Amino acid sequence: KNVLARGAFTVSMGTADTVAACDYVGLVSGEKEPAKLDKAGFHAVKSEFVDAPLIAELPMAVECRLVSFDPESCRMVGEIVNVSADESVLDEDGKIDPDKLRPITFDPIHNAYRVLGEKVGNAFQDGAKLK
Repeated sequence: KNVLARGAFTVSMGTADTVAACDYVGLVSGEKEPAKLDKAGFHAVKSEFVDAPLIAELPMAVECRLVSFDPESCRMVGEIVNVSADESVLDEDGKIDPDKLRPITFDPIHNAYRVLGEKVGNAFQDGAKLK
């Protein structure tokens, strides 16, 4: 509801170091536990780019303007307005380094969180060799 009213949202990246707090925030309803961010050790800060909060302790976030929302499927489409990243996860060229970020993803087969990061190919190059 808040996303629709604001017309914006952020997606903060959970990391290996923050997995327990991120899992807690996903498990607990803010309506039933208004202090859930505090209990997780998180603090919301205002985005400079969209009308939506960021979680200060998470080192990366994608800030989006809401383009559309389908209430039947709960599918949201957003336009990326900004990607924010803490300096601690940047490489020497100022780009986000997945090895420093250690982002997590949910594995629904094993009900586990897994760290992403192993490079297995070169986008827009490896497949071109088959042309």
